[in-house]
Amino acid sequence: MVKMATKIRVGDVMTRNFVHTHPDTSLMDCARKMIKNRVGSIVVKEGNKLHGIVTEKDIIWALTKKSKDFETIPVKDFARRKMITIKPEATLDLALEKMNKFKIRRMPVLSKKKIIGYITLKDMVKFMPEIFEQSRGFEKLKEESQKAERSKSVIKGESIEAPCEECGNFDILEGIDGRMICESCKDEM
Repeated sequence: MVKMATKIRVGDVMTRNFVHTHPDTSLMDCARKMIKNRVGSIVVKEGNKLHGIVTEKDIIWALTKKSKDFETIPVKDFARRKMITIKPEATLDLALEKMNKFKIRRMPVLSKKKIIGYITLKDMVKFMPEIFEQSRGFEKLKEESQKAERSKSVIKGESIEAPCEECGNFDILEGIDGRMICESCKDEM
């Protein structure tokens, strides 16, 4: 039996009228736009050229590190430039596989190097609720394996529990590039 998601293409489900901003927009204006549109991320683009993505997590990190400059720093300085993208003709199965592999919840959709849409896990779940179970299973496994790894690391004395030198959150830290950082900041590197 052929899975239904195998037949459905990313281009059928993607958001074509996605929320975006110009690279020179300030972080504050970017945050306001995200709140106004009730989105957890925003595409940074100029014309059809993709410059990056900014998420709620990026905004919060910037606010804690650069709160004095929040009104003037351009969003391009904080946009994630290393992005996983997908083509509109790809299947939802492939999109979900990529999201699980790279531990992401959203991807720009590119055609001929131009951004034409944006797809999120939420978009796919709305369209095909059975995908939710697949993604939840992955999230549970990922979370449990991360807990086990952190416990082993603390027991071996390879990490400590203290405030992260990057974000300031109290967590189990690892030594990376001469700094003690949490798992979330390590993932962002």
